Amino acid sequence: MEYRTNRRTGDRISIIGIGSGSIHAAPEKEAVEALSYAYENGVNFMDLATAGASSFGYAAKAFSSVRGKMLYQVHFGTDYETGEYGWTTDLDKIKKQVEWQLGKLGTDYIDYGFIHCLDDQADWEAYQRNGVLDYLISMKERGVVRHIGASSHTPSLAMRILDTGLVDQLMFSINPAYDYQHGKYANGSASERMALYQRCEAEGIGISVMKPFSAGQLLNADTSPFGKEITKYQCIQYALDKPGVLTVLPGIRNKDDVREMLGFLDAADEEKDYSAISTLTPGDIDGKCVYCNHCQPCPAGLDIGLINKYYDLARIGDRLASEHYAKLDRKASDCVSCGHCDRRCPFHVQQSGRMAEIASYFGR
Repeated sequence: MEYRTNRRTGDRISIIGIGSGSIHAAPEKEAVEALSYAYENGVNFMDLATAGASSFGYAAKAFSSVRGKMLYQVHFGTDYETGEYGWTTDLDKIKKQVEWQLGKLGTDYIDYGFIHCLDDQADWEAYQRNGVLDYLISMKERGVVRHIGASSHTPSLAMRILDTGLVDQLMFSINPAYDYQHGKYANGSASERMALYQRCEAEGIGISVMKPFSAGQLLNADTSPFGKEITKYQCIQYALDKPGVLTVLPGIRNKDDVREMLGFLDAADEEKDYSAISTLTPGDIDGKCVYCNHCQPCPAGLDIGLINKYYDLARIGDRLASEHYAKLDRKASDCVSCGHCDRRCPFHVQQSGRMAEIASYFGR
């Protein structure tokens, strides 16, 4: 397993986490076996915005003995009173649901307490007006919630929520379809969405990725906006290449699903190559580096994607990005302008010219 660190919390989080949307439908023994297998193979992060109430009991049975090593993302606004997923902004209901969820999980604390499903300004206003935000803050002050997060599909609203300074982790829907304006939650332009990811990276706010497969739309050539299937591994790599992303949360139903997701870690680069999406590059992002490294290998040994990423982040004020760039063994000034990357870039970036620009910016 590989891990990435949330700079605001210090938590090391597995790049593959657990999306619990479907696990409730499995028999208990099968579900617990799948969750335990995930943990045994290095998975340490689970989102609990699930479709059914039984998921909480399954998690408790699988992780009670390792609770201190397992990170839970619990949502303030999910409602399981009927046994199935519901959504509420009512403070009294949320209080009861949070206590119920803690009880079913067999724990007395929440690692990441999330304000749930913030897609419209009215939702954000309701959570504040109804006292839910204050309740979440008070839970953090009491130590019941260790860190505050928010989930959203809307980049403009997510930006306003980040302005509060309260959020340590953002749950956001990232996949090639949504980023390229295709699908139900394709909110915001490609450049707006990238600006959100870059801001999270610059401010040390981790992103946990929901809907990495666009609700399955990308996995079928007949429904994919790219005219061909984009595989699960390609989708996971696409999300992990975005600034700020710490973990991708594919939904699982059983041990076979977990085994398939863990296969990403050993998959060949060719299996993760998502360059096919370049056929639908939006106009506002065509010619801009997306850090995919499909231009590799560089004859001069440059990590072109990483150099571009540090440059973009430094320009929006990320001091750490400049420090990270300074520590690179090979810098933009080492580019020999051979044109290899220009010919290979599926997103039409003239990387050799960009290396000269970056070298000028950093002074080397």
